[in-house]
Amino acid sequence: MPRKVILDVDPGIDDALAMCMALFDPELEVMAVTAVGGNVSPHLATRNVQAIIEHLDPPRLPRVGAASYPDDGLPVDSRHIYGVDGLGDVGVLAAQLRTPHPSEKVICDQVRAAPEAVTIIALGPLTNVARAFNRDPELPSLVGAVVMVGGTVEGPGNIRPAVEFNMFCDPASARAVFRSPCTKTLIPLDVTNRVVLTFDFLNQLPPETTRVGALLRKIVPPAFRAYRHESGLEGIHVHDTVALLSVMAPELFRTQAMAGDVEIKGELTTGATVFDRRRVPAWRCNMDVAVDMNVAEVIEKIVHHLDQAGKATAA
Repeated sequence: MPRKVILDVDPGIDDALAMCMALFDPELEVMAVTAVGGNVSPHLATRNVQAIIEHLDPPRLPRVGAASYPDDGLPVDSRHIYGVDGLGDVGVLAAQLRTPHPSEKVICDQVRAAPEAVTIIALGPLTNVARAFNRDPELPSLVGAVVMVGGTVEGPGNIRPAVEFNMFCDPASARAVFRSPCTKTLIPLDVTNRVVLTFDFLNQLPPETTRVGALLRKIVPPAFRAYRHESGLEGIHVHDTVALLSVMAPELFRTQAMAGDVEIKGELTTGATVFDRRRVPAWRCNMDVAVDMNVAEVIEKIVHHLDQAGKATAA
């Protein structure tokens, strides 16, 4: 039986890659795709989710959740990497949702419809997950698991010296989810940074005659140009896609139980993830954290799943 999942995303080219993989994987039942502000504004994130789903036209249409701003607003965005519209400014269009439902309501509805069977794959800031848990206090015990991408254990951050982007966008929500009693796994930068897709990846995308290929061959090249211009990297990171693959192919990852929290105040450390790794820790372990993975096989799996998605969308 396919695993029931909710994708919580802030597209973002990386999120679009993950959506292409998930929406056509026979082992996953994507019940909903909920938008969250992060890489782009909540309005653009919602529009991009709708645009990607419309373009891909998957065999089973998921529910769509609309994003709204975190209580303290969004302190940063990734327009320098993903373009003003988040999808490389290539003109991916979509009709507006006629009656948008808030992402947190969609999450609550879908988890309540299949208690203990739904995995929330949170690929952006944790705004929606925290709001869903606040809206329905029983939800943390009803969700099967939450898989989150973000934070760091030992490595540097990517938006501040010690802070990762998703956590920085909404640290209060991240802390609320970290402290919630749900089963959760964190895929941090320490692991996701190890995957760098080089220019060869462009030749491995599905052909343009497929719906997946037509989309990705437009939006992925701008990401390569941006990474080279902004960081001098001859390739791209795909943090969200790696996190999704930890659900699709968990055998490729090694996790360790840890006790983690998120700093919500600090001149230099707001949004930093902190783990009690002392010999005799005072905190109780509250999540599994990915500490290693088979990099070569992860990259092979990404290419394989995109190829399968391309075949599923061939004309």
